[in-house]
Parts: sequence; structure tokens; C-alpha cells
Amino acid sequence: MSKLYMGFDAGTQSVKVAVYDEQFNCLTSHSLPTHLHYPQPGWVEMSADEFLEITVKSMAACAQSLREMGRDPKDVCAVMGDGIICGIVGVNAEGDAVTPYINYLDSRTTPDVEALNARGLEIWGRETGNSVASPMFPAMFARWFLKNNEAFNRVGVKFVHNAPYILMHLAGLKGEDAFIDWGAMSGWGLGYDVQKKCWSDEQLEILGIDRKYMPEIVKPWDKVGGLSEAMAERTGLRAGIPILGGAGDTMQSMLGSGIFEAGQGVDVAGTCAMFCVSTKGIIPELSKPGTGLIFNSGTLPDTYFYWGFVRTGGLALRWFKDNVCKKADDAAYYGPMTEGAEKVPAGCRGVMFLPYLTGGSGEEKEASGCFLNMTMDDDQFVMWRAVLEAIGYDYMGLADSYRAAGVDLNRITVTEGGSRNELWNRIKSHMLGADVVRFRNAGGAVLTNCIVAAHAVGDAPDVRKVLSDNIERDAEYAPVPALTSRYRTLYDMRQKLVREDMKTAFSRLVAMRTIE
Repeated sequence: MSKLYMGFDAGTQSVKVAVYDEQFNCLTSHSLPTHLHYPQPGWVEMSADEFLEITVKSMAACAQSLREMGRDPKDVCAVMGDGIICGIVGVNAEGDAVTPYINYLDSRTTPDVEALNARGLEIWGRETGNSVASPMFPAMFARWFLKNNEAFNRVGVKFVHNAPYILMHLAGLKGEDAFIDWGAMSGWGLGYDVQKKCWSDEQLEILGIDRKYMPEIVKPWDKVGGLSEAMAERTGLRAGIPILGGAGDTMQSMLGSGIFEAGQGVDVAGTCAMFCVSTKGIIPELSKPGTGLIFNSGTLPDTYFYWGFVRTGGLALRWFKDNVCKKADDAAYYGPMTEGAEKVPAGCRGVMFLPYLTGGSGEEKEASGCFLNMTMDDDQFVMWRAVLEAIGYDYMGLADSYRAAGVDLNRITVTEGGSRNELWNRIKSHMLGADVVRFRNAGGAVLTNCIVAAHAVGDAPDVRKVLSDNIERDAEYAPVPALTSRYRTLYDMRQKLVREDMKTAFSRLVAMRTIE
């Protein structure tokens, strides 16, 4: 019997499922979109059950595709998945959702975050590497649920991430069986010891979160159960095959980009644009308040990384296509927009886009999304290039922090969906003054999951080696010094504009939203 491996990536905008063979060739894949809901300004909610349903449908579609090519879906010998690292849902004793799924796009906890940070507690930085709380941390969502969600307070038993929610239901597990892998654990932001890979009783007491609500911490390749009979019937796979512990999407994207050692930079160009640097552990200079960086542990033992983010980075690109250009049903429309933007000079003749569509953070907490400095000469293509450059400007600030801490950023790997945009890769190279490298399997989280699945069943003892054998450089982009200089001048002006000149305007604009 040949062996096949199934993996899924449960992201903000879609769920992708794929099946790989023993040589790690992709045999089939299927994806379906997710939906985001905005019940109030600053609130963003999703459905954990939608994640589960579209994953199961995509698994069944892959099984059908295997049959059509003469392969037996019952040869799939393990299922491994990844999901969003900053997002949780509350579940009841049956393991079913009793709250909305809230993730990093949501900023409802900002007042609570500010109050907690005002206490100046040093335990956060010492145990997690994160010196301050953030509105995107699941720890803060858990506090909000405990204070505001009647259903969870009545019947809730655990908080879980979206990938474990899917995996739990594939295995027919109950709420008390909830789990989280040691990498996604660090997505909580607070409440754990990142190096000991355990929950911190002292932090949880400060946070007011009872330890009973926290899931069990497992390794990504641990078997948490077997595919249930009911799910075997729905998916077309063999009942009882191992369901594994899962992982965080960012962790798997980094592994899939060949990031195995410390000191390597990665641009995870997904819905939340993330600029990551791998390290050997906590770097005090990067964990200081004010850096805007978050520290996490990786999928493999003794791997760690910092990341800064543009919360609506990739989502801003989709928003512009769907809502401004009215091309929601045309996924290929990014192509014509980018062709037009190629003709727009670097810097867009001063036109700028601020990508804070779900609110800002830190010093720009009241910032909102907007285009600035437009004239009658500007068009959709100028606006599109300004959207692409907007992410790069925020990345420039993150790169400055990394370099100031002694991290060499002469080469950066790009991954996830945004890495397919050649123009955007060149823009980032110029803006960051660094070579940008893309691998052929950009966005290789699903492949990484399948390799981990093979490892779990004894078929891939050395995960690093198998990954290295299956990634291939696809393209490289070099910076043009004159353009790097131009972007630096514009960046310095933008910083003053956003942090000083527009501060009062942002406050007034926020107040205007409540006027009826």
C-alpha cells in the first residue's frame, strides 16, 4: 500500500487542504473561502464551525479527486493541520463553539490592554518574551469572554484555537480533551512560559483566567486521536488514521521557507502581513516595550522568532480589489492592477495609503485607513501601488528595530500568497535595502504539515532534511540604492505625518464615527 499524507491550512481568508505522496509531490488540493463579520467598529468575528465545515468539504473534495486519478483515499495515513496563532473560540463540554471565533483583526480589547500595560509588570517579558499586552492576543480575548460572554460563563469549558477545533472534531474529541501545540501556545501572547513550554500559573492568576480553561499543550506531531467513523464517512478517508496535534500557520510557513537557523528574516505575506526574524531565544533589546514586536516559539524544538505586523496587510489588498474596484468575484484582477502599477514611479509621487482598516496600534492606536495626497492625475493604479507600498513602510520600521538589535537583514525570504506578486517583491527589496528571495513552494505551510504527518508515522525522521530536499529557489530581487534612498526619505516624512501631524485628526475622525 502506498502512503499519502493530508494537511490543511486554516487561514483568515480561506482553508486549503492538500494531499502529498511519499515523494512529497502534491497530488491534489482544494480550498474554500471563509467569511469575516464586523458587528461593531473594531470588532471582527468568524465562525469556528465554518472553519470545520469547509475543511471537511475540502477533505472530501480531495478524496474524490484521488479516486478520479485512480488513487485510493484510504491510503492517507495521517492528518495534520495548522491555523491562526492569534485567535480563539470558547467551547462547551461537547467541544462545540459557544462563542464567536475572535482573531488578531479584532481590537475590542484595547481599553483592557491599556489598563493591563499601565501596571508595568515585568513577568510578561521574562516568561513570554512579550513585555506588553496587545489587543491581538488570545489572552485578552479570553478575558473579554469571561467578562462579557454569558454563554461561555454558563457552559464553557475550554478556549481553543481554530486548527485544534477542527482536529478535535475530526477525532470526535470532547471539550475536556482540548489541546494546543507548543508553538501555537505562544500565540496566546501572555499566560505561559515560552521556553518551558507550559502555562504560567502566576500569569494566569494576574490575567484572571482559571487554569481549567486552558488546553493541554502537546507536540505538533503527537497523535491526539484517530479519525472518527462519522468523519471517515464524510471525508472518504479511513477511520482511525492518526489526527495530529497541529501547528501555527506562521510557524509552518517559516519552516516551509527553509528557515531552520537563527538570524534569518521572513516576510509572511498573508492576511496579516508579518515580518519575522528567527532567533535562538529571547533578545532583551527586541523584547523592550515600544518595539511593537511579538515573540513566539517555533514548531521544532528550541526554535524561536520575533515578528512585527501590519494587522490588515494582506486583507487591505483584498479590500481594495473587492470593495474599491468592485472585483470581488474576479481573483485574477490583481494582475491588471499590478500591470498598471508597474508604470507608477516608486513613491507614487507622494500619494500614500495608511492600511489601518481595523484600527492602529501602539503610538498610532487611533489611526484609520485612508488615502492621502491625491490629485486629479491619480487613478486606480496609483492607489494600488500605494497600497502595496503601505505595507513596506511599516516593514521599514520593523527592519530598523531588528538591525538596531544586531540582526543581519541582508536577505529576506518571502512566503504566502503575496509572494507571488513580482512587483510587490521588488518594492519590498527597494524599501528594505535587502535581497528578497522567493522559493518555488512559497506558502508551503500545507506541504510542511504533510512532512510533519510523515514524521509522526515514522516516515520522515529528519524534518529539516526532508524540507530542505523539497524547497527550491524560484526568484531573487535586488535593491536599487537610489530607490532605497527615496523610500527612506518618504518613510521619515510619513512617520512624522502619522505620529505627530495627524494625531489630532485621527482622534477627531474616531469621534465622528459615533455621530448619528
